[in-house]
Amino acid sequence: MSGHVTGPAPRRAAVLGHPIAHSLSPVLHRAAYEALGLSGWEYDALDVTEEGLRGVVDGLDERWAGLSLTMPLKTTVIPMLDHVEPLAEVVGAVNTVLVQPTRGRRPVLVGANTDVHGVVEALREGLGERRVSTAVVLGAGATAASTLAALAQLGCPTADVVVRSVGRAGSTMRAAHRMGVEPRFVTFEPAERLVSALRSADVVVSTLPPHAADPWAEVLRGAVPEGSLDGVLLDCAYDPRPTALGSAWAALGGVVVTGERMLLHQATEQVRLMTGRAAPREPMERALAAALG
Repeated sequence: MSGHVTGPAPRRAAVLGHPIAHSLSPVLHRAAYEALGLSGWEYDALDVTEEGLRGVVDGLDERWAGLSLTMPLKTTVIPMLDHVEPLAEVVGAVNTVLVQPTRGRRPVLVGANTDVHGVVEALREGLGERRVSTAVVLGAGATAASTLAALAQLGCPTADVVVRSVGRAGSTMRAAHRMGVEPRFVTFEPAERLVSALRSADVVVSTLPPHAADPWAEVLRGAVPEGSLDGVLLDCAYDPRPTALGSAWAALGGVVVTGERMLLHQATEQVRLMTGRAAPREPMERALAAALG
């Protein structure tokens, strides 16, 4: 559907983070608004730090539809909200703030989590009909907690969560306890143990920042024979594209789902929540492909 249709009054939304210039969220949301005929709706990228988040949240009024949040704002925002949806509460991460207007007083702010949906749908693309019995998650931030929830939805309540320091993974451990899942927290060293876990996993999800997994791409290339991987890798980083880990995984025979697929799927759910309409996935996909060249 395209062209102007009768719909809700123009509203505003934005993705917040620091840095944020690289974000592809505006491409996706603007394509959705155009396809839905939401004339006058705006979606921007705002460079906002943790210290500046309170000022933005306090300034939200009825003109706003919602916010998309990157780390570390996904956890910082929680005390600033009126309500947090159950999934976001149990995961401990809010990547979506919904602004619900009320008569005569400030809007009600509701926190939601669409990252879980994004991970589930992205992994389904790579898995096809395969089931998930074993999984490895690289990193232990908010996206890792969302990934544990997604893996549980896919039938895998246990996973190896690989961290630099188990002592610094407390928030993800607490999230796992709230979810009723039982991951095993291990460190990146020794390398042999990590390589063995990666080789035997049905699914590997890297939630590490851009370039943080690059050294492990080289380790894999040196330790794993070509063609011996058959698991599915979802690398949540999408800048640069392709990532070093994704290139190594594909070269060794594994299936790669790129980070922008997760971004697309979580954005379709954000559009649904913010506009009240089913997201136009195909126009969003075309806009994403064009932006990625």
